[in-house]
Amino acid sequence: MPTVLIIDDNPSVATALEVLFSLHDIATVRALSPDEGLALLARTPVDLVVQDMNFSADTTSGEEGVALFGEIRARFPDLPVILLTAWTHLDAAVQLAKAGAADYLAKPWDDRRLIATVENLIELGQANRELQRRVQRERKHRHELEKRFDLRGVVWSDPATERVLTLACQVARADVPILVTGPNGAGKERIAEIIQANSSVKEGPMVTLNCGALPSELIEAELFGADAGAFTGASKAREGKFEAADGGTLFLDEIGNLPPSGQMKLLRVLETGRFERLGSNRERQVKVRVISATNADLPGMIRAGSFREDLFYRLNVIELRLPPLSERSGDILPLALHFLGEGRSLDEAARAALLAHAWPGNVRELKNVMQRASLLAAQPIIGVGDLGLPQAPAATASVNDAEPDRDSIERALARAAGVVAQAAADLGLSRQALYRRMERLGIARP
Repeated sequence: MPTVLIIDDNPSVATALEVLFSLHDIATVRALSPDEGLALLARTPVDLVVQDMNFSADTTSGEEGVALFGEIRARFPDLPVILLTAWTHLDAAVQLAKAGAADYLAKPWDDRRLIATVENLIELGQANRELQRRVQRERKHRHELEKRFDLRGVVWSDPATERVLTLACQVARADVPILVTGPNGAGKERIAEIIQANSSVKEGPMVTLNCGALPSELIEAELFGADAGAFTGASKAREGKFEAADGGTLFLDEIGNLPPSGQMKLLRVLETGRFERLGSNRERQVKVRVISATNADLPGMIRAGSFREDLFYRLNVIELRLPPLSERSGDILPLALHFLGEGRSLDEAARAALLAHAWPGNVRELKNVMQRASLLAAQPIIGVGDLGLPQAPAATASVNDAEPDRDSIERALARAAGVVAQAAADLGLSRQALYRRMERLGIARP
């Protein structure tokens, strides 16, 4: 049950308030003087204080109430205080309300207004305390993470990111494949680095292969190596990524781009640790921890027949889903300041613009924006104009001025490689406005 402290030299006032509060399941304690009230506060937890402004006979200046409020605020800065005064014109009460008093009410008070104010303040106080406890728990958990694990200098603040980091550290020492999913530019490779840094093979090499950056006919040679003459241009034998990663970790980015033959060979390596170089019949044995990543819909690719289901389950023993930056907005400002570097800061308008932006390119886009702003801004404090973020179309523009046809939209999407936010900026539309036009015209979302 919440508790209110009443500090008033008139016992009848305290009794009337006790009766009123008891009807609404609010407990009360009372004090007849400022000193008694402060002594009670020192030993009794309360949720709210209702205090008078005058305590001495024939006194109307409110100075005693001002002094009491100052003491309460100094000792308990977050404790809400309601002022009661028979002198509604009292300037001191008005000034205290401006200084942080929750409210000031005239005697005789309006029961409904007083109860509404008290209940709202108690509920708000309870919510704030719960928020403070949660923040403290998160801060403690963060410190424990940073103390126990090598987080490779990652910058974060959002609870969604912390959940991914916690799980990554928990599974790092397990000798099983891990699949990191999430959109391009979200930081999947950094998660893989954290897993490697905290794994049982952290002293071994970490080798990376971006399966989406190579022609399909070369991916197998990159993975498994090739003997001389295995294909055109293979003038000498070369080792593949699996051999290079022996005793360590192999990170396969964009695993959805692996061709069918490569998928079959990868499955065999994961199951047996054995493979052959292209053009060779000699089996080779390796022990490699495999972490893979993708932004593709692998279950959808399985249904379409372009990705092996057995390989998916082999890769996906543990899945870590890294959300897009738009779903972990608590990371935006810490990352932005990190990318700006020493001696740079953001004004309020720039902070608001960063938080309002959709970040279709995720952390990679944010890094580019901040590095460009740092290079081009004339002042150490970055303003919204320095960010170069796309602006929404002016509200005064006519519908016809911003009504592109099907061909214009499709050309813009093609120029932007399917990135809707970029296409919308090129067309002078918001992302939502472009989506509405695409739906109306029957243009499929990329």
